[in-house]
Amino acid sequence: MKKALVISAIASSQGKTLLSMALLHHFKHRVRPFKIGPDFIDPQFHEKITSYPSVNLDRFMMNDEQIRWIFSNYMDKEVAICEGVMGFYDGMDKNSSAYDVAKILNIPTLLILDAGGSYITICAVLNGLLNFRKDNTIKTVVLNKIGSKMHYDLVKKHIDLECKGVEVVGWIEKNLPSISSRHLGLDLEELDNKELAKIAKDVVKNIDIPLLEKMMNIEVYRPKEYPFEAIVKKDKKCALVRDKNFSFAYHDNVEYLKELYKELVFIDSTKDETIPIDADIVVIVGGYVETDESYERVKNSHRFKASLILHADMKKEIYAECAGLIYLGKNIDDKEMSGILDIEFKLGAKRERLGYYYSLEYKTQKKQKGHAFHYSYIDNSPKASIGLYKSSQKLIKDGGYKYDKITATYLHTMWRVQNVF
Repeated sequence: MKKALVISAIASSQGKTLLSMALLHHFKHRVRPFKIGPDFIDPQFHEKITSYPSVNLDRFMMNDEQIRWIFSNYMDKEVAICEGVMGFYDGMDKNSSAYDVAKILNIPTLLILDAGGSYITICAVLNGLLNFRKDNTIKTVVLNKIGSKMHYDLVKKHIDLECKGVEVVGWIEKNLPSISSRHLGLDLEELDNKELAKIAKDVVKNIDIPLLEKMMNIEVYRPKEYPFEAIVKKDKKCALVRDKNFSFAYHDNVEYLKELYKELVFIDSTKDETIPIDADIVVIVGGYVETDESYERVKNSHRFKASLILHADMKKEIYAECAGLIYLGKNIDDKEMSGILDIEFKLGAKRERLGYYYSLEYKTQKKQKGHAFHYSYIDNSPKASIGLYKSSQKLIKDGGYKYDKITATYLHTMWRVQNVF
């Protein structure tokens, strides 16, 4: 019997990541982390805590059987902790909410509810969540920002009276001494293992973990057939650029490349590693090249840059997403990039894109779907050959380029699902 739990809330910034982090640390030697939605940052936190890759479950990009296959394929530990996205029902319009994924996989959901400055009203909020969709998987509650044991007992008493079918399993104290304002941002790069252990201990000390575990039992359903296009192994060598600058890589995308190509090699541009001359294709994932810290690494990667230019000159395949797209261009503001493509970028003061998008390759009419999040935009450049739009092609805007064997796009997508290569 496996155990699994979806961690959700009524909105963002309610404590999902904090509680997920603490539970991952508690179960760290027997847990596989998952992230619902297209986020790249939380999975990096998950992996830092558990030393085990976190897997994205995204219902916008995958259908039900594909979600089940991905979950069952990577559910290789006793416990799964699945961190939700935004509020529990947010994303239903795209079939991609925590509610959707929890229902498809039949995983019990834990709601973390902010009880600061409230007690009976929490019952109205919780009943609203329970009654909004009767087929939800909400089974348990943890109360956050509790002032005292007396406050917790008061809120729990009313939930027990007013809300049927859920169990309150504990609480998180407000103003925990080990959680500074720095930690609330969860910049885990700055946290060492002792700090993580202290935070996790403080978060779970008032949660009945044995009771919670009893509520986490699940049956893992695995589809009888492979629900994606069949993989035809390529007798080629693929070089994947993945490092501190280019870090936005879905775990399944990496595993997919291993399955698709005869050989997969990893390239760290920040260490100025060179792309092997015999590589048939270079894949550059998203990340950051425009920040001052990132650019310091970019401008000092001379050998890497030269090897990528040589690869392009030899008319070999290149596939790049977001930061990879920018790096293939001439510059972003005054920061010089590789110059492989005659494209210039500007960094805007506000977001250019955030959310789910469809891409359209104008020449072939090939469509894909994925996620985009960026502040930069294409400026003073040839007309794009790939456009991105949300709901209507009438609102399509420049989103990338297709030149010979180079594909460069702002869209992040799941390669196994979209059959990218």
